[in-house]
Formats: sequence, structure tokens, C-alpha cells
Amino acid sequence: MKGLGELERSIMDILWAENTPLTAREVGRLIEERDLAPTTVMTVLDRLTRKGFLDRTRDGRAWRYQPAESRDSYVAELMLEALDMTGDRSAALTRFAQAVSGPEAEILLRALSELEEE
Repeated sequence: MKGLGELERSIMDILWAENTPLTAREVGRLIEERDLAPTTVMTVLDRLTRKGFLDRTRDGRAWRYQPAESRDSYVAELMLEALDMTGDRSAALTRFAQAVSGPEAEILLRALSELEEE
């Protein structure tokens, strides 16, 4: 899984936040900080679909787009890819565990305990 460009990330943020499939026109209206041509929005949505970030379904003459995965799944995949970049996964995981806050460490411990119980 590759990272997202700035515009791709903005569009994914909108789709993750909306929690319902949107058309290109609806996405374009929600990108308020940019003055984008409708064709630009459609191109980015098509590219995100081809990359596997979005699923689309036909709605009349338009397409409706929704994320293929949750934001949490995307971020977890980025974290795993970052681990793959290191020559020492143990050292990277240890450093990560040392850097998280107390409440975050508790969440990690709880998740690991649940995995052990399975």
C-alpha cells in the first residue's frame, strides 16, 4: 500500500468522515479550501479506486464512492510498512512502545492480551 498524495488524502478524509457513499460532485462540494474542476475530482476518485482505496457503485449515471477500508486499517498498514523498512523490527517496536503515552500503552497491552486469549 502506497502513501497518499495531498489531494488524495483530503478526498479520503472526506469519505472517511462522511460514512456514506458520495458522488464526485458531492466530494467536490465538500473540498471547500480548494477550487477544483469537477474533472480533477473525478480523476482523483478514479485513481483512488484503481489503487484499491475506494469502492464504487453505479447510481444512475453517476458513481458513488466509499472507502474500501477504514482509516484505522489504512494507518495500521502504514505502520506495518514502516516496520518493514527497518532492519530490526524488535528495536523499532521497542522504541515505539517507549514513545507512546500511558493510556496508549494500556490500549496496546489490552490488545496484546486479547490476542493471547484467542
